[in-house]
Amino acid sequence: MYIWNKLKSLEKDRILYASLGSVILAFGLFNIHSQSQISEGGILGLTLLLYNWSSISPSITSAILNLICYGLAWKEMGNKFMVYSLISIVVYSVSYAIFETIGPLFPWISNYPLMCSILGACFVGFGVGIAMRSGAAPGGDDALALLISRYTPLKIQWAYLLADLVVLVLSLTYIPFTKIIYSLITVAISGQLIGYLMKK
Repeated sequence: MYIWNKLKSLEKDRILYASLGSVILAFGLFNIHSQSQISEGGILGLTLLLYNWSSISPSITSAILNLICYGLAWKEMGNKFMVYSLISIVVYSVSYAIFETIGPLFPWISNYPLMCSILGACFVGFGVGIAMRSGAAPGGDDALALLISRYTPLKIQWAYLLADLVVLVLSLTYIPFTKIIYSLITVAISGQLIGYLMKK
């Protein structure tokens, strides 16, 4: 009954934006980042780093790290934030599964890593930015960046960039330098787009 009452109190336009942002994010991550093997920083990059350092599966570390981030954000931002975020997560997962079933729309794109880093950043930046404007965080690192920007002088784009830079620099232990450069371009652009959308 409690959950049903919470769902009835949700705003339809915020659900729409949280869902739209998650679909855009899933499209970009599958069709561009996944095909070109250009990494984001954040939780995704950290799980891969921990796997290469300790052989612990990303399926375990991702769940733990995301739960920690959402737990911290939930305490500060409340139940509605978590409900919108849950909607965003579910829509993202379903969308990603659909895109996997369809298959890559641009299989040739991996031949152009610079274009992938810029185009992928646009999908990530707009997708996450739209979802976060609705009060949802599609990933644990999005929730953490929102929290950092709320309680420190750092704007959200710089909170993203700082966290991503730390992960990417540590990732040099197993990722070639050229891939890191393209990843840095991606995180710099996507972070700025998210910050821009959050200010509008």
